[in-house]
Amino acid sequence: MPKRILVLDGHPGPDSLCGALAAAYAEGAIRAGHDVALLRLSDMTFDPDMGAGYEPKKVLEPCLAQVQEKIAWCEHLVIVHPMWWGLMPAKLKGLLDRVLLPGFAFRYTSGKMLPDKLLQGRTAEVLVTADSPRWYLYLIERVPGYRAMKSQILGLCGFKGIRFRTFAPVQGSNEAKRKGWIERAGHYGAAA
Repeated sequence: MPKRILVLDGHPGPDSLCGALAAAYAEGAIRAGHDVALLRLSDMTFDPDMGAGYEPKKVLEPCLAQVQEKIAWCEHLVIVHPMWWGLMPAKLKGLLDRVLLPGFAFRYTSGKMLPDKLLQGRTAEVLVTADSPRWYLYLIERVPGYRAMKSQILGLCGFKGIRFRTFAPVQGSNEAKRKGWIERAGHYGAAA
């Protein structure tokens, strides 16, 4: 069954490996018959700072309103980002802070410890590039950024079946290795 897929290239700079992975994923998904939207963080200009929190509400810049619109539209969300200092880039975190708002992504209900999940019925996939070897990320560091993304960000909003794909180590990789990763991202898109 064709799906509506949003691919978010979460690298703050243009012409990155993440950008190539996002494009390959999108192309693979389109070839498989899915309806795909591709948004690039590097094309967006917005204030990533939440300020004082959810109140007073900040007006969303047009690019953030578009991200919200596409998240509401999609059935499957794909976020592609580099791992910097164990986490996602600050601009991507700022985008999530500004877009996944109460009333859109979740809702507080009096008397309930956890909020209602307003983005249920969607799945997610996160493609991450990293300089550390995969074994080190999982066994030694225990991927704190993955745990936060799964349970405290996407999971809290209602996403299920959240899958992580790690492309590492980028540092020291050669062109053939990176080309193989890009091809693999295309296969992931085709199998979405």
